Amino acid sequence: MPAQPAIAVTGSTGAVGGRVARDLAARGIPQRLLVRDAARAPRLEGAEVHVAGYSDADAADVALAGVETLFMVSASESADRVEHHRTFIDAAARAGVRSIVYTSFLAAAPDAVFTLGRDHAATEDLLRASGMSWTFLRDNFYMDMMELFAGDDGVIRGPAGAGRCSLVSRSDVAATAVAVLLDPGAHAEKAYDLTGPEALTLEEVAQKISAVRGHPVRYLDETIDEAYASRAVLGAPRWQVDAWVSTYTAIGSGDLARVSRDVEAVTGRPAQSFDEFLGAIA
Repeated sequence: MPAQPAIAVTGSTGAVGGRVARDLAARGIPQRLLVRDAARAPRLEGAEVHVAGYSDADAADVALAGVETLFMVSASESADRVEHHRTFIDAAARAGVRSIVYTSFLAAAPDAVFTLGRDHAATEDLLRASGMSWTFLRDNFYMDMMELFAGDDGVIRGPAGAGRCSLVSRSDVAATAVAVLLDPGAHAEKAYDLTGPEALTLEEVAQKISAVRGHPVRYLDETIDEAYASRAVLGAPRWQVDAWVSTYTAIGSGDLARVSRDVEAVTGRPAQSFDEFLGAIA
C-alpha cells in the first residue's frame, strides 16, 4: 500500500502552490493536492488530488483527513475571504491537522495600509486560536507582478510617491515554504518576513524593467483622488478598488520597505534581487 500523504498543498494550480507541489514531487515526497477543479490539478508523481474549496466544510473535512501538515495559500481576494479561511481552518482542526503553513503578508495588521493585509492579520489570529501549530510566511509584493502594473502605454500609475518596497520573487516564497514543510516542527510558531535583498521605489522598478526589456516603462505618481478616478472606469466593487489603490499607498507609507534575511535563513541561499529576477526571465 502506498504511504498516505502527510502533507497537503493548496493552490497547486497557481504560481506559488504549483512551485511547492512540483518541488515536493521532485523530492519524492507524497502529497495531497486540494483543488477546486480536478481537471486543472498538476499531474505529479506521488500526488493525490482531492476537490475541496475553502468554503466547502464537508469537502474539506474529507480532503484533510489524515493530513499532518497543510500548506495554505491565502484564498482568492474577496469581500468575505476571512470567512472562507475560517471555514477551512475549522475543518483542518476537526480533521486533526497538526501544522499549517500560511502565506500571509509582510505588513499584516488590523490597521494595515494595504487593505488586504487586514485579512491576513485576521487569518493569523484565527490560526493562533485554532490549537494547531502555525508558521506564517509574510511575503511582500511579488516581483513577478511588477511588469503587470504597467498599462498598455508602459506607465505604472499609483500614489506611492518615493516610497520603497522590498519585492520578493514567488520562487523564493515557494522555496521557503518547502523548507518549512519538510521540517514544520523547527519552524513552529514563527513568522518569517519574506523580502528581496533591497527596497526599490516604483521609479527604480520602472527603470530596471526598461533596461532589461528594451522598451520604455515609467512611473507616474498619482494623487489618491486621481488613483480612484483612474480605476473607477473598471466598474469593480469598492473593496477591490480600495485594495488596488492601497497597494500604492502602502508602498508610499514606508510599511513595505523593510529588508529581511529570512529567505536566506530558512532556505540557506540569498533571496533573488529584482535584477536577477528580470534577467532570469529575459
